[in-house]
Amino acid sequence: MTDDAEDGAASDRLRLNLFTMNAVEHVSVGSWRLPGDQSHRYSDREYWTDVARTAERGGFDAVFFADVRGIYDVFGGDRETAIEKAVQTPSNDPAYLIPAMAEVTDDIGFAVTKSTSYNHPYQLAREFSTLDHLTDGRVAFNVVTSYLESAAANLGYDDRLDHDERYDRADEFMDVLYALWEDSWEDDAVVRDEDAATFSDPEKVHGIDHEGEHFDVPGPHSAEPSPQRTPVLYQAGSSDRGREFAAEHAEAVFVSQPSDDAVVDYMADLRERAAAHGRDPDDLAFFPGIVPIVGETEAIAEAKHDAYRDAIDTEGVLALMSGFVDMDLSELDPDQELEHIETEAIQGVVNAFTSNDDRDWTVREVAEFAGLGTTSPVVVGTPEQVADVFEHWFHDVGVDGFNVKEVARPDSVRDFVDLVVPELRERGLLADPEGETLRESTFGRRGLPDDHPGSR
Repeated sequence: MTDDAEDGAASDRLRLNLFTMNAVEHVSVGSWRLPGDQSHRYSDREYWTDVARTAERGGFDAVFFADVRGIYDVFGGDRETAIEKAVQTPSNDPAYLIPAMAEVTDDIGFAVTKSTSYNHPYQLAREFSTLDHLTDGRVAFNVVTSYLESAAANLGYDDRLDHDERYDRADEFMDVLYALWEDSWEDDAVVRDEDAATFSDPEKVHGIDHEGEHFDVPGPHSAEPSPQRTPVLYQAGSSDRGREFAAEHAEAVFVSQPSDDAVVDYMADLRERAAAHGRDPDDLAFFPGIVPIVGETEAIAEAKHDAYRDAIDTEGVLALMSGFVDMDLSELDPDQELEHIETEAIQGVVNAFTSNDDRDWTVREVAEFAGLGTTSPVVVGTPEQVADVFEHWFHDVGVDGFNVKEVARPDSVRDFVDLVVPELRERGLLADPEGETLRESTFGRRGLPDDHPGSR
């Protein structure tokens, strides 16, 4: 990365993340069956280094890795469908891909999803500090609280924490991380004084003495400060409690809303909540998901769309959505309308289909719509037409960028980089990231803002 970014002044450019998963399938269930699809190579290091190079060539800020603990076993009351249909199963830990992908790139960052429900903050702080060192400050932490009952069972819990309690634990989890990353080691603690036989000054390395409801962590942090100290913080809270968490902690927010109006309302609500937490609401960046399907002509794009839709595995989609909403959709009539219900899983997915004023959704319609990218809009067309939509969302809706979702792997990202990116560059919407770290290139600042809880 270059060092041209000025502290606190992010450039006015569209920002892009490639939203993917270290698994056979992510959110387009059945696409592994497409001719030429390479999803089965998810465990191949060279597959991911090629993806990293392609995304960097396209001016992406980061490769954003989703992740999940457990197997989707709500649909039909068993795990057979998820295993048979490759519904985010099998999958590998994305964090171990990062060093290999960083080695073959210079600028692009890497966002890693980790759960505050099934990790310990002392260990997680060390893992992210290590990745931040190895990538020269190109790492982000997507903070999730986990939702599958099967994850709790496999990790030794009698039951998962209820929805709001997961966020209470996450708040304390973040307090411990901030203390370890920001307060434990002073900037000049590492002195490397050979004459005095002192590598680090003990007076400048501090315990954090955290005693809380969920964690007792005396500290100090075991790693010296990494280039970013705290990695860039992503979150996707959509429930009321989740939005409060995002408004307090997130720098970048992944928006899962199916329409322009819903995204505008969500952003306004998050900014209002951030201000109530004493933060500058303009410090939040918003990234809706989007599924671009592009061809050199409209006919080619539509043919791809038709092929992708034909590959949708409806039963697999329902297994995925059943896990998302914590409701066994196999028990419902396909033509039954999906009604709002408060669940212990991803409430934003429920809200996307049940709080939509434009229409009511049947179970069948949810399965058909969600087959390509779940709740995110699908955009089909020529490079110019797809770029028109990106420009509209950037200028008129006011988003900061997009989490670009794949269908065919890796053809979707190659199509986007080869066809749409040149059009975005021509319009002056897209420029290569600038800055020494991911936070500098994305936000134009070196550290957390002064009003962020990690700084306070």
